[in-house]
Amino acid sequence: MNDILTELESRRADARLGGGQKRVDAQHARGKLTARERIELLLDDGSFEEFDMFVTHRCTDFGMEQQKPAGDGVVTGWGTINGRMVYVFSQDFTVLGGSVSATHASKICKIMDMAMDNGAPVIGINDSGGARIQEGVDSLAGYGEVFQRNIKASGVVPQISLIMGPCAGGAVYSPAMTDFIFMVKDSSYMFVTGPDVVKTVTNEQVTAEELGGATTHTRKSSVADAAFENDVEALAEARRLFDFLPLNNRQKPPVRPFFDDPARSETSLDTLVPSNPNTPYDMKELIEKLADEGDFYELQAEFAKNIITGFIRLEGQTVGVVANQPMVLAGVLDIDSARKAARFVRFCDCFDIPILTLIDVPGFLPGTTQEYGGVIKHGAKLLFAYGEATVPKVTVITRKAYGGAYVVMSSKHLRGDFNYAWPTAEIAVMGAKGATEIIHRADLGDAEKTAQHTKNYEDRFANPFVAAERGFIDEVIQPRSTRKRVARAFASLRTKNVQMPWKKHDNIPL
Repeated sequence: MNDILTELESRRADARLGGGQKRVDAQHARGKLTARERIELLLDDGSFEEFDMFVTHRCTDFGMEQQKPAGDGVVTGWGTINGRMVYVFSQDFTVLGGSVSATHASKICKIMDMAMDNGAPVIGINDSGGARIQEGVDSLAGYGEVFQRNIKASGVVPQISLIMGPCAGGAVYSPAMTDFIFMVKDSSYMFVTGPDVVKTVTNEQVTAEELGGATTHTRKSSVADAAFENDVEALAEARRLFDFLPLNNRQKPPVRPFFDDPARSETSLDTLVPSNPNTPYDMKELIEKLADEGDFYELQAEFAKNIITGFIRLEGQTVGVVANQPMVLAGVLDIDSARKAARFVRFCDCFDIPILTLIDVPGFLPGTTQEYGGVIKHGAKLLFAYGEATVPKVTVITRKAYGGAYVVMSSKHLRGDFNYAWPTAEIAVMGAKGATEIIHRADLGDAEKTAQHTKNYEDRFANPFVAAERGFIDEVIQPRSTRKRVARAFASLRTKNVQMPWKKHDNIPL
């Protein structure tokens, strides 16, 4: 018996060493943790239960039968984050470059199936050289199996991808289908084709960092939600994000203890909106003053900064926030901001997370670049996302809400549950100057008449009361009382249950 136990421990030690001490040292020299070290930091101490430690590949081509490392380049299993269950896979770059074989993929598929069966999220740590070339189509088939599970799990359990090394070719599509993607600066890359292929095909000279680094994907492409300085920070932030999310689509997000009075009054909000309607202000100040303890978890902070998305808690409960940012492009909606917000709204609706919308939007961005880029369809994504969302929706209009952008941003007409406005709100088809130039075109040469017409329009529409008279605004509230009113609104909506008509699925304007 002792011999068997000794052999077991010996085999385990070999498996834990991955590709060997030399390759582990090389991984550390690049500023990267190993697959197992990452799991240890991500999960609660001692909570990890590993599956398939001794699995090996079955390839016999190109001398592969001589290289059969235990685990086949990926560590899989389950554990807990702050006591809540999660399934994890972590690719091991020290073993055959973390390349994906048929058995490597089957290990990932196994824990994804278990996550679906048991209603727990999946976190994937990606650090792989891509498909294992020696296996040919078997490797590609393995990728396809993983993709199918990403699709099946979408909207059922949250999926988070951590990109902690190279991620190229078909490997990028699994993370792309997950809900959130985090990257590590200077050590993680995502691209369909690498710099060498790009140079061969298009003759472009580009580095891996420029083509698919963390800065590119957080600022330009919006593929990634955030980028962090190192593995440790990325794993800590993944734990923090996890705490805002439910385990699956049939459970509510966790309710955390809070020490902040829901009825807290913020007198500084009474002067947040400047007297000059063209002067910007920082919408993040409002978000942080509404949140429990001022805690705001922002997502895609570096992309489409004219709109803000992220999570706060109100009375300990998770709330998704979508807010126009007057500090950037005056808070207009454009292609990028509409895509960013629509994706976030749909995630919240999938997982029963209430949505708070804070509005100061002068309209959609005009111009040929926007029209040629398809702003009509991209703007319709946000419209569609809000209209189909059945979760509690509370809206606060702080200043401008003009034209179609007013309707799109969770208006009463898209089944907003509570629609509040501050006294500074202006709800109209467009600004007074533009409206006057259209309605009173004949008087444009007369400065005095034009000024009077503009003032009349402002007096009539540059306020929230016309909309309130029609019932499109439920209440005009004092800015200082916003936290109390919003918290009470969400509290009253905790039993909301709205069903959409049966359909196989909708056809959102992609």
